[in-house]
Amino acid sequence: MKRNGYQLSGALTILEARKEASSFLADVGVNEPDSNAELLLRHVLGLEGAKYLLGLRDPFPIESKEAWEAAINRKAAGEPAQYIIGEQEFYGLTFKVTPAVLIPRPETELLVEQIAELGDLLWPGGAPQAADIGTGSGAIAAALAHLRPAWSITASDISPEALAVAQDNVRRLGLGVKFKQGNLLGPFAGEPLDIVVSNPPYIPADTIAELQPEVRDYEPRGALDGGPDGLYPYRVMMQQLALLPEPPKLIGFELGMGQAADVADMLRTAGHWREILTITDLAGIDRHVIGMA
Repeated sequence: MKRNGYQLSGALTILEARKEASSFLADVGVNEPDSNAELLLRHVLGLEGAKYLLGLRDPFPIESKEAWEAAINRKAAGEPAQYIIGEQEFYGLTFKVTPAVLIPRPETELLVEQIAELGDLLWPGGAPQAADIGTGSGAIAAALAHLRPAWSITASDISPEALAVAQDNVRRLGLGVKFKQGNLLGPFAGEPLDIVVSNPPYIPADTIAELQPEVRDYEPRGALDGGPDGLYPYRVMMQQLALLPEPPKLIGFELGMGQAADVADMLRTAGHWREILTITDLAGIDRHVIGMA
């Protein structure tokens, strides 16, 4: 290793190379250095599952040295590992991710599960019209299409670059999702929607500078910035409901810490849903608010 970056120090085994890189990442302040080193190592060497475990004692292949050093140095500079390898798993599906889209998070899987289960209660055996607003990589829309192939699902985003990533993911996964470009519910004016689901930007603008560098410096600001208090997109969508022939019978939002009560109040004030649910994530944070007619 050199001061100006990571270099493989010599003839090491694959396991020794991982440990060396993990130590380097820890020294430069990277969170979860060992898991990041392992993720990048599996990617660079193209080894998964048993092949990776069985190969740990093998010599590190010299032909992969430059790619390995480059990946570790990008991680050391703060770049998310998912952007380095170009993919992220979500609900058992592998999604292409680029700096044009947010990296899908595990907590969003809980929103997908709730929408799928509540949709079954409202439309048993049916085919509701569902919209994923601000789809980004297409994770929510694709996961719902995977779980409920009979549903008619449309995904929208204001970013053409994000839509291109989402469309590529849906094509590669072989799922039936349609796409629209535009701001939040705007592209659906005049169209009946049974279900609306969204993980919109919800970070208060003046706190973005306090985010972890991986998020602040690499993920798209337009997908993070929720206005002065982080609630601007939810207010806009509540207003845009008037563009639809009637309100959706099922609506679900992901949101940030401390925002659940405000978003639940917005749904109650709108008066379209008889039941308002707040879903807690695995960290105990009120992460999702759902309205059901």
